[in-house]
Amino acid sequence: MLDTILQQLLIGLTNGMVFALIALGYTMVYGILEFINFAHGDVFMLSAFMALTLCGALGLDEHASAGALAGGLLLCIVASTVFGGLLNLAIDRVVYKPLRNAPKLAPLVSAIGVSFILQNVGLFWGGMSMQIFGGGGQAAAPKAFPNLLPATNLLGAASKVTLQPKDVLVIGASLVVMAGLYGIVQFTKLGKAMRATAQDPSAARLMGIDVDQVVAATFLIGGALAGFASVIYSLYINTVHYQMGYQNGLYAFTAAVVGGIGNIPGAVLGGLLLGLVRAFSDQFIGAQWQPAVLFGILIVILVFRPAGLLGSTAREKV
Repeated sequence: MLDTILQQLLIGLTNGMVFALIALGYTMVYGILEFINFAHGDVFMLSAFMALTLCGALGLDEHASAGALAGGLLLCIVASTVFGGLLNLAIDRVVYKPLRNAPKLAPLVSAIGVSFILQNVGLFWGGMSMQIFGGGGQAAAPKAFPNLLPATNLLGAASKVTLQPKDVLVIGASLVVMAGLYGIVQFTKLGKAMRATAQDPSAARLMGIDVDQVVAATFLIGGALAGFASVIYSLYINTVHYQMGYQNGLYAFTAAVVGGIGNIPGAVLGGLLLGLVRAFSDQFIGAQWQPAVLFGILIVILVFRPAGLLGSTAREKV
């Protein structure tokens, strides 16, 4: 029984880290603009397709040499991170920025529209005639992401708890990125500008802060986090699908709300809580009841803490 609990803790922690990375993108944008970027999950999805395309172009698979795997994996992470950041920035510049002073419903509906457009881009991308996409014959079918990390148990073959290299990668890389983001927000000039803009955009402008530049940087960083998370997720789950952004984006957004949307530590806490509840629900109640159990518990939390676990009733700050 103890082994089962420890295994589910590990599964919940790894899944929660991925949710937290995606949730950070939601919470940063909301903290500054009070705007929910529903297309964020689909930026995550397209970044995963970018990583898979690079794997196919480089011929990466489990039989590649250690040097080729390390170099190719690093390239996938960097390329997908940059791709996600630039895509998110482009969406803001083309769609959201012209609607900055419009009624709040206009950018919200636009974000939903962008989400559907990006899903269709993913469907088209999955139909490309590359070998790694199955020759493009089944555009809507899930795509297998190469298992680039060994499946050995780091705790030993006799251990009933399985800890694989990809688990260590997810947890370790996520912690490093989250710590880096916290450092940027708390201790850099850009971070101070973000916090000032989140508190009062008009006052920030009067103090000489380029609010448009701060917003652009926020979208860039949020998209980069989604791109990084997409590679980590793909390596862990080994599956890419054009609708993966919807489900994971929904879970990540829920994590941001439960933790206190607009609050960076809250997004991390919400993601970890979400991952743990999912893991234990699947193990002890049943996977078919997971959505009801998960959102039922989260609704109870929000009834008693409407602003989220670490949120406040005042305007949220990043």
